[in-house]
Amino acid sequence: MIDVTVLLLDDGLPSTSIAPLEILASAGTLWGRLTGTPGEPRFRVRTASVDRRKSQPGVPIALEPMLALSQVRRTDLIIVPAVGADVERFLDKNRAVIDWLARRGRHTAVAGVCSGSLVMAEAGLLDGRTATTHWALGDWARQRYPQVKWQPDRFVTHSGNKFCCGGVYSSVDLSLYLVEHYCGHEVAVRTAKSLLLQTPRVWQTPYAAEPPRSSHDDEAIQRAQTFLFAHFHEPIDIDRLAAKVGMSPRNFARRFKAATGEAPLAYIHRLRINSARHYLESAHRSVREVGQSVGYEDAAFFRQLFRRYSGTSPREYRARFGPPR
Repeated sequence: MIDVTVLLLDDGLPSTSIAPLEILASAGTLWGRLTGTPGEPRFRVRTASVDRRKSQPGVPIALEPMLALSQVRRTDLIIVPAVGADVERFLDKNRAVIDWLARRGRHTAVAGVCSGSLVMAEAGLLDGRTATTHWALGDWARQRYPQVKWQPDRFVTHSGNKFCCGGVYSSVDLSLYLVEHYCGHEVAVRTAKSLLLQTPRVWQTPYAAEPPRSSHDDEAIQRAQTFLFAHFHEPIDIDRLAAKVGMSPRNFARRFKAATGEAPLAYIHRLRINSARHYLESAHRSVREVGQSVGYEDAAFFRQLFRRYSGTSPREYRARFGPPR
């Protein structure tokens, strides 16, 4: 079982602590209770504040934690909630939280919700990593933490054992993403269905599904990936993309595979199929319409690729993971 510590912070936004707590605590159990099938909890979730006092969030409610930070002996994952609009004031008042996070987060997985990712950055946990935060804080974050690779257009980022999400209600997306990361896709989809949630969004612009691997240091390939994330559903000329980032087609193909583990065309197919999975999980569209939405006019070719990358047909996938008719 995975031990999770959810922080309760003064001047924070309590929903960004409560939503992860409820979703993680439901993983592996709620589906079984609703359907009469076996299940077991996947996460042991606890709450903690600096000294175990009730936290005083930025709204009229007080939350009582289970532990003080000093009492947290073992944890596999720490969740840092959003801290409100006045981030600088919070950082000035909460050095104890930041110092604790800097010590514990060095070797422990940490997930930051919205402006909680800025607390992670202040603790030095995001240097050299891809991260996101609320889009309105993007410029401020770049100026204060220039060593972080900020991508505020994304809902969820994942770099090593550090996770971030942008926006208060993307705490739901991040929580489901964590369930999928630790427990697998089926548990995540069943948790989402049990709670009547959509499967996790990854982009603050309208894109879906987990992107293929992007945690590397090749900046030219990162630029190419950013372009592909935004345009994967359109016709893409790989030779033109290579020229766009200043490379020959052969050098681009070699560096792209070295950085991502996949050839450019395979990477594009995976982006499209991941997005198709999301549509099949959350929307009532025909298989042909889903294929066209992600860039495939030929429905037979789409079905062939979907089976190659997902191990099942689009119809079978929808029957297993899609919304009820």
